[in-house]
Amino acid sequence: MPEKLVYIALGSNLGDRSATLARAVEAMNSAGIRVTKQSSLYLTEPVDAPGQASFLNAAAEAETSLMPLQLLHALMKIEHELGRRRIAAHGPRTIDLDILFYGSSVIRGPELQVPHPRLAERRFVLVPLAEIAPEFRHPVLRKSVAELLAETPDRSEVRLWHAALRAR
Repeated sequence: MPEKLVYIALGSNLGDRSATLARAVEAMNSAGIRVTKQSSLYLTEPVDAPGQASFLNAAAEAETSLMPLQLLHALMKIEHELGRRRIAAHGPRTIDLDILFYGSSVIRGPELQVPHPRLAERRFVLVPLAEIAPEFRHPVLRKSVAELLAETPDRSEVRLWHAALRAR
């Protein structure tokens, strides 16, 4: 199968957040998800989870020959290996890896929905994504990532934490 261009959101609000994000990128590269671009790290307030620690968020562009569900399972395996435990919805997490786009595919299944259904409502996703792919067009909404960011109703704080995420 030819390689697909995919975009993945990364987030962490437990432990050494920046080290965990770097380890996630290393693990993706080892799992057949070749990261080609990475955003800076952004400090973000927790959305839908009041009272939690702030998140570090980033976005990655990657190429993969994995099919969508294979990609999802590979990301879930990386989350598990990096200490993610799914105890409570919207609970604190060592790592969260979400598929934002899988090329221009639209997938609506019980296990996976792509493009990510809440992408256009989340500054913590749109700001890092706009850094690396401002012109990428949402296949359903037919708007660029930059347009989605300009139009999002979300006003939560997202600020640059540190220069580009780099695997160690």
